[in-house]
Amino acid sequence: MKDITFLNPGFFWLFAALPFAIAWYIWKRRQQTATLTISSLNGFKVKPSLLGRLKPVLFALRILALSCIIVAMARPRTVDINSKNHSTRGIDIVMAMDISGSMLAEDLKPNRLEALKKVAAEFVDDRPNDRIGLVVYAGESYTRTPVTSDKQIVKDAIKSLDNKGEDILAPGTGIGVGLATAINRLRDSKAKSRIIILLTDGVNNTGQVDPRTAADIAKEYGIKVYTIGIGTNGRARSPVAIDRATGKWVYENVEVKIDEELMKEIAKKTDGTYFRATSNSKLKSIYGQINKLETSEIKEQKFYNYNEKFRPLVWLAFGLLLAEVVARKTLYRSFI
Repeated sequence: MKDITFLNPGFFWLFAALPFAIAWYIWKRRQQTATLTISSLNGFKVKPSLLGRLKPVLFALRILALSCIIVAMARPRTVDINSKNHSTRGIDIVMAMDISGSMLAEDLKPNRLEALKKVAAEFVDDRPNDRIGLVVYAGESYTRTPVTSDKQIVKDAIKSLDNKGEDILAPGTGIGVGLATAINRLRDSKAKSRIIILLTDGVNNTGQVDPRTAADIAKEYGIKVYTIGIGTNGRARSPVAIDRATGKWVYENVEVKIDEELMKEIAKKTDGTYFRATSNSKLKSIYGQINKLETSEIKEQKFYNYNEKFRPLVWLAFGLLLAEVVARKTLYRSFI
């Protein structure tokens, strides 16, 4: 019953009249019963017939028929709703992530890279109607996933990011090459809006592409760049070297250095915004803000398929009334 709705529920008020109909039937039945006063009933004692006892069933059939008619008039029905969504203003997004060794700093928990992976995956889930790509960089850069609508591929790529960035890429932080690679993934995009989310925790200190030149190219292509500096203010426990004996990182408290002026300049030049993530919650909030700033226009079409349920009730009411009439004209024809 939870899936059934009623088009005309006001007809249910007619059920309030049924108790009056029942009372009227009982009163009329008593009025139609003849009475005779005698001194003794011993000579008239007979066993009531089953047919006589069942005569009130005729009125019950009528009440049930009326109930079915009332419910039918209320128009019970079920509805199947099919929705078809399509984006009328698609957005292509490339996330350019710094995976240099300093991303293992523990000012965010458990470290900057792991905190970023969690928030970035949630961001992907929040963009079901857009295409997303992933670029990673340290001293060099490469495309981890091209711009795609397959969100699972992007999330798997984010999940697989590890702390070996400087083992597979040249050491250092090449913000310019990271941005240039991201631009290259978007320059041929036909989307109405194209954005890059550029994240770093350091200062541009390597690479063959100047970040400001890359920003000029982004502006030329109409690509908006949101920049994020990740890292606390002050000092943070960060990896500084690898212990040759154990192969593990050696950590020391070092000063957090982010070229905020450069990141602000890139964002301003491309009509984007610069953010600073100094904690896990702040990082999550930043991606939430970007998610709200860049919204896709979604057009939704709903198709309603109604399945009317009143017809079986009408046929049931007709059957009950027919049964009453037949019984009254045959079995109970001689009854008062």
